[in-house]
Amino acid sequence: MRSLGTRRVAQAAGAAMVAVIALAGCSAGQVAETALLKAPVSGLNTQSPDGKLLIRNLQVAYDAPEGYPANGTAPLQVSLFNQTEQPMTVTISSRPQTDVTPSIVSAQQVGVGALAPSEEPSPSASAPAAEPPALEPAKFTIPPLGTQTFIPGPGKNLQAVGLSNDLKPGYSLSLTIQANDGEAIDVLAPFQTPTSPASRAPGNEDENSEAE
Repeated sequence: MRSLGTRRVAQAAGAAMVAVIALAGCSAGQVAETALLKAPVSGLNTQSPDGKLLIRNLQVAYDAPEGYPANGTAPLQVSLFNQTEQPMTVTISSRPQTDVTPSIVSAQQVGVGALAPSEEPSPSASAPAAEPPALEPAKFTIPPLGTQTFIPGPGKNLQAVGLSNDLKPGYSLSLTIQANDGEAIDVLAPFQTPTSPASRAPGNEDENSEAE
């Protein structure tokens, strides 16, 4: 027969175990809910006036804090969804803004093709500079209830060529998207938000020293 003190110790241990199990259950529920959350999307989400074309995560791919120079080329990221049961031809272009705004940039051409190789010094001063890859017009057909996605990387990329101005974080690229022969829509593709902060410039050697 257990003493009164022994029974109290056993009851306290049992209560503690129940509390631990309850906390573990709550924690498991929180982890499961957190796993369902998705990272925020910095791109533009819109659609055609008739709702037949969905435009998701449209943005200019981030490269560096300096962005892309005037007359340069910027790769784009976007997912297009054909909401109809018929093939859909989509055309993407860019045209200058009627009201000049420094933070809104246009392009001479929007095309599809491989990204240009990084600019590296040629091994010989007499070696000719590599020409940028030729681009196809940004006009493609999306199958019924299909998707067309462009993500910068190997293969074909959606690119804006001949930028009218510097295109950098905080700026937008003016684009025109048309599905079949429907109404064209003008959109502004924002500059992608970096996933990590830019590195800080080194400080002065005497920055943290005390004046004598």
